[in-house]
Amino acid sequence: MERYNGKIGVTKEDLTRNDDGPAVMSVSNYDKLVNRRRVYMLRDGKGLGRYALVEYSSLPERFRLRFEAKYGDPEELLRDDRPALVINAEARRYFSGIDKDAYRLPNGDCLPEEKIDEYTQNASVLDALLEEVRRQRLGRNRLKNKTRIIWENIYASSERMREEFGHTLPANIARLKDKLRAYEREGFEVLVSKKFCNRNTAKITERGGRLLIALRRSRVPVYTFEQIFEEYNRRVAESGNPKWKPLQSVNAVKAYLERPEVMPKWYAAVYGELAARQKFDRKQQTVLPAVRDALWYGDGTKLNLYYKGRDKDGRPVLRTTTVYEVIDAYSEMLLGYCICPVENADAQRKAFRMAVETSGHKPYEIVTDNQGGQKTSSAQAFMRRICRVSRRTAPHQPQAKTIEALFGRLQSQVLHSNWRFTGQNITAKSDDSRPNLEFIEANKDSLYTFEELCEAYAEYRQVWNDMRHPETGISRREMYEQSVNAEAPAFTQADLIDLFCTETEQPSEFTSYGIAIQVDGKRYRYEVLDELGMPDFGFRAKHTGRRFYVKYDPEDMTRVWLCTKSALGLRIVSEAQAYVKVHRAMQEQTSEEQAFLRATIEANKQARVRRQAEGYALEVEHGVAPEQHGLRTPRLQGLSRRDTERIYDLYARQTVPHPEAEAAEELPLSVGQIEKQISNMTFDARTIYNKL
Repeated sequence: MERYNGKIGVTKEDLTRNDDGPAVMSVSNYDKLVNRRRVYMLRDGKGLGRYALVEYSSLPERFRLRFEAKYGDPEELLRDDRPALVINAEARRYFSGIDKDAYRLPNGDCLPEEKIDEYTQNASVLDALLEEVRRQRLGRNRLKNKTRIIWENIYASSERMREEFGHTLPANIARLKDKLRAYEREGFEVLVSKKFCNRNTAKITERGGRLLIALRRSRVPVYTFEQIFEEYNRRVAESGNPKWKPLQSVNAVKAYLERPEVMPKWYAAVYGELAARQKFDRKQQTVLPAVRDALWYGDGTKLNLYYKGRDKDGRPVLRTTTVYEVIDAYSEMLLGYCICPVENADAQRKAFRMAVETSGHKPYEIVTDNQGGQKTSSAQAFMRRICRVSRRTAPHQPQAKTIEALFGRLQSQVLHSNWRFTGQNITAKSDDSRPNLEFIEANKDSLYTFEELCEAYAEYRQVWNDMRHPETGISRREMYEQSVNAEAPAFTQADLIDLFCTETEQPSEFTSYGIAIQVDGKRYRYEVLDELGMPDFGFRAKHTGRRFYVKYDPEDMTRVWLCTKSALGLRIVSEAQAYVKVHRAMQEQTSEEQAFLRATIEANKQARVRRQAEGYALEVEHGVAPEQHGLRTPRLQGLSRRDTERIYDLYARQTVPHPEAEAAEELPLSVGQIEKQISNMTFDARTIYNKL
């Protein structure tokens, strides 16, 4: 370890030796850092007796911590050897080109970093030498003599500081004296080399630059750099303009076109608008959500597993498919998906349905791409209902790399273990990201069927969700389940109906057989059941014969919702379940079916008695009962005339109460109960029949 050019340098031996304790890094780590230029070399090791020096501050933090744990703070260790040199901060500001009055190269660029350091160091050394000159002048004035300044001493100080700091000031007395006086007179600018970015080397005029850009942008024909060089010089020669100079090499063409201020003028034409936006547009630095359901991503990608398909001759062939995934940005939890041949609106809807059912909540925000029908009005309306904020990524602007990076990690960390892995996308450079097609071809008979592929992918999703999140160390599933988002509303049955149900175009009549609809050529029949799972005869009494629009869930045809339509829209009247069927043959009936039959037969009797009795009560109330006119009402089927009369009389008393009568008895619920109540009745002179 030593100080070199004012900076702390460490050797390979300092970093890799292990005879005095654990090494700071392995030899292989050192070689990788140097070869990949991850560290800055203060001095190479070429030449007899030379050894390489790595700038300590350029080491990755983990190695600096290990170094200091082993040897101590390098600054403290070298403090005694560090000479006193005050760095001129004003010089650094000037050479950095930050301020308006700071130095800029003729082309408007700032100096390179190494030149900023060099010129700042030189200015600081000159400051120290000038201070020594002033001290000599002050001493001479005090002695009132004309003793000349001893420049040999100034030069000796300069050389001593050259050894200590590595400055690049002149190495002879005369030139050093001239530089010092020029610096004292003119300031920092005299330190900039006249050869550095000399204006005389700039032979490409504005007109010439425009031509080079146009040739680079040309698509008809497409020019190579060599062809641009030849075409440029040909047009220069044809112009006859003495001020328009030909170029001397192809490198001059490349150097000009690759200037940072020039490249944006042709890049999109050569590589495409997307590539240009990725290269030049400012990228947002964002912070991921702090809670679940704040942001979901929806995106389709290739399902990177081969499966077994068949060609037209029935021979096995390699096939791939697509999967649309919905992902929680906070936890990286895979919430819902749909495996589909193409990414379309139907696949997206299925994936989001699974996501909200898995979550139990609707998200605050959803981000999708511009594929698969996202631009349709129905898709946009769906997104508005499922979340508060819905947005699509702009054209040529891939959505936040979170989801794309996640797909890459899902492939490399989970799917990669399966020999049927297709490999990652074409941008992946690792050999491990490529499939072994020879092996796959040799074993294509053992590939998954499509159904097996779906089962395998479902299991891999669970593996991913149960893996540790890279930031928290707990599983993605735990992260998601432990988080709470007060602004993510619960997913309710009303949401299910609103988001995922379809409405029949025409109403259907509710009959004694319930209500029937036809979907995709298949007929379905439904009825309304009570909380015990029995037919709701109260609903039937009110709505038999009424026409309803039916909302149904294409994914679950076991239940529907009966709706009426008005100017205000659809109104749900009741939920209906699949019509209950029983075996006709008693031999095949279960005990539950037999109980159901008995209960419904009894309920039908109750409903029949109630209809007849309530109708008779109305007749009596309004004086149109047959008995009020010397005639008889037909008896109820299955009851005697005497019992029928008493039942009618009971309903009449309940419907038309006498001022002195006691409170009406509760209406019986069954024929058996009615008969029992009739047997317990006593003669009442106030009955309708006695009045008649």
